[in-house]
Amino acid sequence: MAQQLYFIAIIPPDPIYTFALAQKEYFREKYNSEAALKSPPHITLHMPFRLKVKREESLIQQLRQLAKRHKIFELEVQGYGAFEPRVIYLTISKPEMLTSLQKELEKLMRKTMNIFNANYKDQFFHPHLTVAFRDLKKTTFYEAWREYESKDYYAQFKVVSFALLKHDGKQWQKCETLWLRNAEH
Repeated sequence: MAQQLYFIAIIPPDPIYTFALAQKEYFREKYNSEAALKSPPHITLHMPFRLKVKREESLIQQLRQLAKRHKIFELEVQGYGAFEPRVIYLTISKPEMLTSLQKELEKLMRKTMNIFNANYKDQFFHPHLTVAFRDLKKTTFYEAWREYESKDYYAQFKVVSFALLKHDGKQWQKCETLWLRNAEH
């Protein structure tokens, strides 16, 4: 049975989207780190998982119902952070509504879809917007982190939707947009 690779994320609007994409491109040019460019700028709500293609529509229906139970909320992007020695990211505030959405999504995936890998290595949910990761070499990471650890960046945006993304064999593509309650679309 054919399986596909998916993940679920919040994709920020412009100008944050464009800024994060430019940061990813900067890391590719200056630090030879391009893995982050294989996905659009995003905040992961559920890590990548495999699912039989025939179950995709069922998953989308479940996610639509989940989205309708959640109101639009605001997030703030506040400077940079890092997971040593490979990842540099834009820091995201963690308001109660984001945590609630992620927890409910995790529960839905476990109970309804039988998928259990909501978070990386069972670590706590740590929302962030990655600008460099995985292929950033350890020595290069420390050079890049010295450049970025005290850089300022601030933005805020309304979360009106989240997305189901699907891997096409080369990169991640948006498969479905799931609109929160009261979102205009």
